[in-house]
Amino acid sequence: MKEVEEISRAEALALLKPERRQELRERAHEVTERCVEKRFDFCSIINARSGRCSEDCKWCAQSCRWKTGCSVYGWVGTEACVKAAKEAEANGADRIGIVTSGKRLSAQDVDNVCEALKAMREAADIDLCASLGLLSEEDLRRLKEAGLQRLHCNIETAPSLFPELCTTHTIAEKLATIRAAKRLGFQICCGGILGMGETDEQLVEFAFTLKEIAPDSIPVNILHPIKGTPLGGRSILDPERVIDSVAILRLINPATPLRFAGGRRDMSDETAAQCIYVGMSAGIAGALLTTPGANFSDDRELALRAGYMIRGTKKQIS
Repeated sequence: MKEVEEISRAEALALLKPERRQELRERAHEVTERCVEKRFDFCSIINARSGRCSEDCKWCAQSCRWKTGCSVYGWVGTEACVKAAKEAEANGADRIGIVTSGKRLSAQDVDNVCEALKAMREAADIDLCASLGLLSEEDLRRLKEAGLQRLHCNIETAPSLFPELCTTHTIAEKLATIRAAKRLGFQICCGGILGMGETDEQLVEFAFTLKEIAPDSIPVNILHPIKGTPLGGRSILDPERVIDSVAILRLINPATPLRFAGGRRDMSDETAAQCIYVGMSAGIAGALLTTPGANFSDDRELALRAGYMIRGTKKQIS
């Protein structure tokens, strides 16, 4: 990574003023050009256990506390995970993630995931990730032995806002899982959701908290309001705010891949292209959890046009 001058919290906050929007975006683009690897990384996920979650996250359709009509089913089994891994590899994804609803895994759940990871590792040439809630160091050690390479655990938003959105677990608990995973040598995927009522100050706080965590990937979700959740009545975040938020995340995390995640289908390709211009450099494609995901082909084309290399392609679009 080429050296760039670190930005202060005060400067980041000042750049969010409407009259400095163009300056913010051009600075973020310059940092992207200087610091970000010109390779657009794609991952895919399998929703391996859905619904019936005990937690009260106000944004989530899978909480048992909200009536959302989301799909509810138990562990999908090893065969389904292997099939998802093969499909993701065929689509050109670099990574496949197993995602389960719920606060944490039981011992049997860990056994099930380990079995699936071993089978996926044998069946497909693709990296393995998982999002499994809160985990102990012993659970993580077993998952690593089974072939897990990257752990996903979002902090979701600024620490000062999180208690207003979830009361059944804390960011401190998430950070304990992340620290344990780091001690064991896992790659870390950690980001959150934009559009849940964060102020400018909280957006900057969120970005700096991620900088302290220093993840290997930052998934950037845009809230897709789901009827039945406490945030179901919110409006989809304004596209200009989305672009500015990505720019702030890039300035504060100069070289970390910023990944399109939930909410990508709610934005136009023009907005997505602007997000790439100011710093987005990775994506999740295919089906998500309870909302539709981006098409591989759409984001692949945008990335190529922005000059990125992609797995399975030999050159960029000039």
